Amino acid sequence: MGKAVLPWQKHWQGMLADYVTSLQWSADGSTLAAASAAGEVVLWQDKAAEKLHYLEPDSEESIDVLSFSSDSQFLAASGSAGAVKIWQLSGQKAEVIATLKSERAWIDKLAWSPTENLLAYSPEKQVCLWDLETKETVITLDFDQSSVLALAWHPSGEYLAVAGNQGVKIWDARDWQEDPYCLEIPSVSVAVAWSPEGQYLAAGNMDSSLVVVDIKNPHPWVMRGFYGKVRQLAWCDRPTVLGTPLLAACHAESIAVWEKQFGPNAGWDAWELEGHSALVQAIGFQPNTFHLASAAEDGQLYIWRDAEQVWQLLEGAPDGFSTLALHPQGKAIAAAGVSGELIIWFKSTAGKGFSP
Repeated sequence: MGKAVLPWQKHWQGMLADYVTSLQWSADGSTLAAASAAGEVVLWQDKAAEKLHYLEPDSEESIDVLSFSSDSQFLAASGSAGAVKIWQLSGQKAEVIATLKSERAWIDKLAWSPTENLLAYSPEKQVCLWDLETKETVITLDFDQSSVLALAWHPSGEYLAVAGNQGVKIWDARDWQEDPYCLEIPSVSVAVAWSPEGQYLAAGNMDSSLVVVDIKNPHPWVMRGFYGKVRQLAWCDRPTVLGTPLLAACHAESIAVWEKQFGPNAGWDAWELEGHSALVQAIGFQPNTFHLASAAEDGQLYIWRDAEQVWQLLEGAPDGFSTLALHPQGKAIAAAGVSGELIIWFKSTAGKGFSP
């Protein structure tokens, strides 16, 4: 018998100088951006001799968050220096077109709108909306209760969800002056994510709970029993056989997968994925499949077939993984380590080992 073909094959590996804090693919899948605690911002492009292209030299200020614009032409980055830097990308060339400075230090949450070049970023208890076309701040939103701990745009770009102490506020982008809808949670919300079609909003919380709300129904579902705070959320972009959504949540060393049952008032059923021996740092579904990737501080990256059982183990960060990012067309997985490792696996083209 021939040797079995593994679903994912290592394609490239490199190193940054320190802990990799953020990893993002552009929407068109042509570019991977990575940032580190050493202040690096680098680009990797498969067609550019597969080398890292440094946008930002090493510094004493960490870069903690990256975001590509929906047209893949602009990259925003920020961190402990309290400034947002924006590059315009053209092939391997990158030009700084704006630097947004704030008197409030440390900006570690930012996100471009999915429908226009409008950037949301969060200095402490505020969210600033900056318009690329006018190069001006459109409005500053006050979260009030705490520093902003998570941001998420609705897939249509019509709403912006902002999370922190006491829950989530949702602003209507069609009228920023209107009071936000408040999803009150008696805890601190540290993760927030919209479902792909935009009907559901999930919030992961410090009190080991998960709250999901249907925008057509004001009464949320509250899930409990997690081993620790719900650190990160990932929606599958494909409905289940019931035609309902699938949501994964990582907590401590484990991952819970929740499937909505059929009917508007039906609840959610869950199962647990256990196998990691240290904190799960990042999760994500492969686009247009039910396959889930999870990266942890134990130095293991699992591929869970149909979000149920381990299919493949990927390694390469012996001191532990810090984050991962799945290619938007599903052809690659990128992951990074606490010691600066940056690794890219490509989907195998041999046989049909990884077909949806």
